[in-house]
Amino acid sequence: MELEKFSYDNKIVKYFAIATVVFGIVGMLVGLTAAIQLFYPIFNFDLQYTTFGRIRPLHTNAVIFAFVGNAMFAGVYYSLQRLLKARMLSDTLSWIHFWGWQLIIVAAAITLPLGFTSSKEYAELEWPIDIAIALIWVVFGINMIGTILKRRERHMYVAIWFYIATFVTVAVLHIFNSFAWPVSLFKSYSAFAGVQDALVQWWYGHNAVAFFLTTPFLGLMYYYLPKAANRPVYSYKLSIIHFWSLIFIYIWAGPHHLLYTSLPNWAQSLGTVFSIMLLAPSWGGMLNGLLTLRGAWDRVREDAVLKFMVVAVTAYGMSTFEGPMLSLKNVNAIAHFTDWIIAHVHIGGLGWNGFLTFGMLYWMIPRIYGTKLFSDKLANFHFWIGTLGIIFYALPLYWAGITQSLMWKQFTEDGFLQYPNFLETVTQIVPMYMLRAVGGLLYIIGVLVMAYNLVKTAYAGKLIANEPAEAPALEKREIVGGHWHAVLERKPIIFTSLALVAILIGGVIEFVPAFLIKSNVPTIASVKPYTPLELHGRDIYIREGCNTCHSQMVRPFREETERYGEYSKAGEFVYDHPFLWGSKRTGPDLHRVGAKYPDSWHFNHMLDPTSMSPGSIMPRYPWLFEQQVDADLTPAMISALRHVGVPYEEGFEDQANALMSKQAALIATNLKKDGIEIAPEAEIIALIAYLQRLGTDIKVKGVANQNVSSTQEGGN
Repeated sequence: MELEKFSYDNKIVKYFAIATVVFGIVGMLVGLTAAIQLFYPIFNFDLQYTTFGRIRPLHTNAVIFAFVGNAMFAGVYYSLQRLLKARMLSDTLSWIHFWGWQLIIVAAAITLPLGFTSSKEYAELEWPIDIAIALIWVVFGINMIGTILKRRERHMYVAIWFYIATFVTVAVLHIFNSFAWPVSLFKSYSAFAGVQDALVQWWYGHNAVAFFLTTPFLGLMYYYLPKAANRPVYSYKLSIIHFWSLIFIYIWAGPHHLLYTSLPNWAQSLGTVFSIMLLAPSWGGMLNGLLTLRGAWDRVREDAVLKFMVVAVTAYGMSTFEGPMLSLKNVNAIAHFTDWIIAHVHIGGLGWNGFLTFGMLYWMIPRIYGTKLFSDKLANFHFWIGTLGIIFYALPLYWAGITQSLMWKQFTEDGFLQYPNFLETVTQIVPMYMLRAVGGLLYIIGVLVMAYNLVKTAYAGKLIANEPAEAPALEKREIVGGHWHAVLERKPIIFTSLALVAILIGGVIEFVPAFLIKSNVPTIASVKPYTPLELHGRDIYIREGCNTCHSQMVRPFREETERYGEYSKAGEFVYDHPFLWGSKRTGPDLHRVGAKYPDSWHFNHMLDPTSMSPGSIMPRYPWLFEQQVDADLTPAMISALRHVGVPYEEGFEDQANALMSKQAALIATNLKKDGIEIAPEAEIIALIAYLQRLGTDIKVKGVANQNVSSTQEGGN
């Protein structure tokens, strides 16, 4: 049979690999800075753009989409060409993909510290960047599917199945979760509100972990682990079961992030059931990876690449055991809102994604440069210091999480909260935060060593930009017999369509009742839309990332209702675009904070948190007292919210600023009575208005509405 000559594009792989290392270092350094801020608040630098609330989403986006994203693309572009025995469909599309993705990352790095955020976890980027992400993702998909269609290899190997599922699912998740109505170039309001917004966000948020951090890396595992071990995958049949069960079950599990919240019980239960089921396919994949090393374990002692991959797959197994366990209600009641969840996430991020990326780079870079790795000793040093870093990172946070939860729940013999002051739980775990930062530093040192090792490797060789290859053309012939799945592997369009159907089923079954059956979100007559001043205050709250440390969801636990007040009702959030329930309590819950303190308390607390709460690790916000509310934006805000369902009357935007000035003047007058002079236009006034509104739409037992005149008057 005549062989066709062609070449593999290694240049695009090189550039994605460089971006992986560079953005990995940047993202991790930002994460280390955020970690230090939690025990050394001066590291917020009293600057508007470097507070924890602003750089925490910068860290998560940089690590997920810049570091892990570029690593995924580097691994896919290298492996896909060789598995299909074909160059990528279009070099032009490859470069549009590369430069488009890097520009998106730069846009995120600029806009997030500036406070342009949707506040949705892992989806904080505003609407113009969301559109760019969708377009570049489609470019990647066209390039990948087009390459599959022009392949010279008849069967699509298991890694390609996971690449396909990643493409179709991320596209669906990103587009649906990004529905929003623009207010301005970098401001929008989510199309969904309250309970429904929470359901959509965590359907996206959990499955961003599933289909951006997991499925593509499983594909990479199925390619690079057998290559590094020089062994075939342990079980073809287990690969089939792993793939189809994983992508079908994963999509249902999002509601386990919302247990004991105002989400309907049926949705919570659905998320729990499928989360438990998820354990089987996840561990099936882990075992398939580890058992692939049978007969090669003696090499693991010496080979740093295999060490990284073994720990990566083990970390995947640990995370995918812990995830279903955390979705059990009795375990979730202990762990949720604590640092336990941060430890859980980072076992996956540092261990699974990080170590698999490092192993892949150590294996791949010498090959595209036609040389050997510069130093095996440095690679082994990286492995051990990285492993030590993970241990120092995770173990203190597990300890901190359990400590937090037990202190929150502790009652005295007389039936009173043992630690009524939330700050007592914060100061208790500061040493754990210090140890976590030490772990992060060790991990970053390992990455810097890797960067040096790879640069020296590249200089020792020469990039094989167009690697020569040859293979026979794909011969079209009638399929006779064979395993049923082998038939699917020869039909990429049908395969892709079935993968799409598999991931859509769960989403449809969860969303249709949640959106169409009104009883899922009972309305409360006393709940009214926010006043214009409160809207501005809410936007400032979102801009500063306050919801990264404070939840707005009082769960129906005795310790929470004793500490915060009446538990939260679904109907209270019907005008919240977006929802702000939070996922971590570094500070106390704020849903019932309205009318709890005088206006002057909030004023002083934002100016210097330690003046009101000695020992607080919250940063100062001096710019809120200098910057003024942008009243020119008010009409557009009202109009946008009306478009997404908030019942502001037609023409309300014309009188909104007058009402806003009236309410602001009342708060300024209140402050003046306490000896505080501040302009009514200052942003702090709007923020106080919003905070004083929280939780006051329903009657809360035992709370005096001392500030009702300053927060409610001038409303709708």
